[in-house]
Parts: sequence; structure tokens; C-alpha cells
Amino acid sequence: MTGNLILVAIIGFAGGLSVGAGFVAFLTVLGLLPRLTQLTKTTKMIHYYEWAVVFGVLAGGWLGLQGTILHWNQYVLPIIGVANGIFNGMLAAALTEVLNVFPILSKRIGIQDKMVYLIMAVVFGKVIGSLFQWIYFVNL
Repeated sequence: MTGNLILVAIIGFAGGLSVGAGFVAFLTVLGLLPRLTQLTKTTKMIHYYEWAVVFGVLAGGWLGLQGTILHWNQYVLPIIGVANGIFNGMLAAALTEVLNVFPILSKRIGIQDKMVYLIMAVVFGKVIGSLFQWIYFVNL
């Protein structure tokens, strides 16, 4: 029985290392964090961004494995949610800019002169989708 648990622990650790290495390679090769700091004009704070990603992944992984329920005050949760949304949104924006998704998409569908409308459609779609999820699926 203990041999099985040790084997499962080794497989889980190896899987975590491979996923973590892939995530770091993804961020490093695409240069998301440096580009994010350029966009926000906070280049001097790049180490804080890096540590935020590291601690966020560690905390999220640990809490996900533990099944922990945090009983936080209802006034603290919106602040954490907004901060999380801003960070994830900025990370996604840096990813799309690094990959030149919008210019390529607008050129393919022939709306180069209407790029603002394309970006606003994505922004409003994300906002409406997020609100729908919270209003419809989350019991407050």
C-alpha cells in the first residue's frame, strides 16, 4: 500500500514539474511579463510581476489540492476579485499583443480600419460573459 502511495506521489510530482516547466517556458518564450511591464510603464517592478505569478500558481495549486474553503469577509472578496481580473486581463492583453492576434484577425476578415470595434467587441464580450457567469451560475 505504501509503495502505491509513493508511486502516485512521484507521478504527481513529475506531472507538476512538467506542467510548471511548460507554463514557465510559455511565459518566457513569448516574453509576456516584460511586454506587460512595457505596456503599463512599470518596467522597474518586473520582479513583483514574476513573484505574483509564482505565488499565485503555488497558492492556487495548493488550495485546489486541499479543497480549502476560505471564509473571507464579503467586503474583501470583491477587492480580490477585481485585482485578479485586472491581472488576468492584462496578462491576456499582453499575450494578444505579443502574438499580434488582432492585426492578423482584422486583416483576414477585412476590417483593418475598424480595429477599435474589434477590440471593444472582445472587451464587452468578456465583461458580459463574466457578469453572466457570476449572476447565473454563482450563488451569492
